[in-house]
Amino acid sequence: MDLQAFNSDPKVTAAIEKAVEETLIQIGEDPQREGLKKTPHRVGKSLQFLTKPEAILRSALFEEDYRQMVVVKDIDFYSLCEHHMLPFFGKVHVAYIPNGRITGLSKIARVVDVYARRLQVQERLTTQIKDCIQNTLNPLGVMVVIEAEHLCMQMRGVQKQHAMTVTSDFTGVFNQAKTREEFMKLIKG
Repeated sequence: MDLQAFNSDPKVTAAIEKAVEETLIQIGEDPQREGLKKTPHRVGKSLQFLTKPEAILRSALFEEDYRQMVVVKDIDFYSLCEHHMLPFFGKVHVAYIPNGRITGLSKIARVVDVYARRLQVQERLTTQIKDCIQNTLNPLGVMVVIEAEHLCMQMRGVQKQHAMTVTSDFTGVFNQAKTREEFMKLIKG
């Protein structure tokens, strides 16, 4: 879904517009300046789109007797750091080992999108993706690895342009080093 097709809540948009306009004034900008006239409205719609709390769809669950690793890697994501409201972005890699049920592969990417669109920290995002897949599919195990760049580290503060943050979380059979190593080889290969 793109921002143009997204139906935002007009009351929420108006409240955000007011706050953004005040923020612009407080940082020394003129909200009536040509380039900023529509900024409060755009930010109002954009923030609702980026943080929409969609329910995870369970519409693509299938009974299947497949018990090997399923990996969806290099899922692009964009999120907003809850500490500075600046973007962080990168790749998510997900694996699960089915236990009688599989899901449509696009659902894995949707899980990433739903949680990434909230104000986040990378550590929580990693765990939320893992927990959702574990709780929905009840697989033999799930592993999630996220590699991300944080603009709050690149644009401000320490200003480290090439710093990459990597987080991981896992359940079940991924507690075995051999299984984790297989996953890591698959996502790096």
